[in-house]
Amino acid sequence: MITSNSNCMHPFDEAIVLRVSERQDAPREFIGSTHPAYANMVGPFGGTTAAQLLQSAMLHPERLGEPVALTVNFAAPVADGEIRFVARPVRTNRSTQHWIIEAHQTEGVVATATAVFAVRRETWSDVEAVMPANLPTADAVPRMPVKGLPAFPQRYDMRFIEGALPTAFDEQEQSHSRSTLWVRDEPERALDFASLAALSDTFFPRIYIRRRRRAMIGTVSLTTYFHADSALLTQVGSRHVLGVAKALNYRHGYFDQTGELWSPEGQLLASTHQLVYFKD
Repeated sequence: MITSNSNCMHPFDEAIVLRVSERQDAPREFIGSTHPAYANMVGPFGGTTAAQLLQSAMLHPERLGEPVALTVNFAAPVADGEIRFVARPVRTNRSTQHWIIEAHQTEGVVATATAVFAVRRETWSDVEAVMPANLPTADAVPRMPVKGLPAFPQRYDMRFIEGALPTAFDEQEQSHSRSTLWVRDEPERALDFASLAALSDTFFPRIYIRRRRRAMIGTVSLTTYFHADSALLTQVGSRHVLGVAKALNYRHGYFDQTGELWSPEGQLLASTHQLVYFKD
């Protein structure tokens, strides 16, 4: 198990540390571990698992370019402890590279992922998504209280403008599940692709916001599209980014939720979509 040493490394960097496997027949496999600082109600926070899967491709010697898409399918609950990551490029073209990544534990595969990396080039650019306007700055919004919550929300500075996690599940159903918030790593950490992948999963389950009642839930599939390149992430640094999330549909034990992450200057950094299982 990785232990925390705040004098040396940010907890998130500890959580995504991967070492090269010592197996002679698998020289490009990586070994990581769950981290207690990112524990969730059951098992680890899925965002860190997604970040670890992405990191295994980022560290791979055959990696080309930067990530533009990541889809993670959670095949089984991830147990606390060691995780083995197998990343392989299945097709490399002139400017794109396609990956298949697996996370293994003792009982077998617990998560699979596909990722697309690309060498970005200068082109005409525009954005049709609209960042919410006339919002208070992050400094003007109080941080969400984290006392009594699992470990992972304590690792994020969340400042809700609307749609906060209910402090009491009073079962008063709402008309929508929209949330708008400022969020960053806690303690502060410069944004990169791994932390952006994790941030994409920090939106609380929309059914909690909509129905204000507890439900057993589990993410089945999480997709993140990276619209920012590393230069833009460097510009954001360790500042808060704006998150916007909502659900589109609840039916037959599953719901989806979609989200956007924006820089303070209004650049769309990432968009995300996930499918979540729920049981009343």
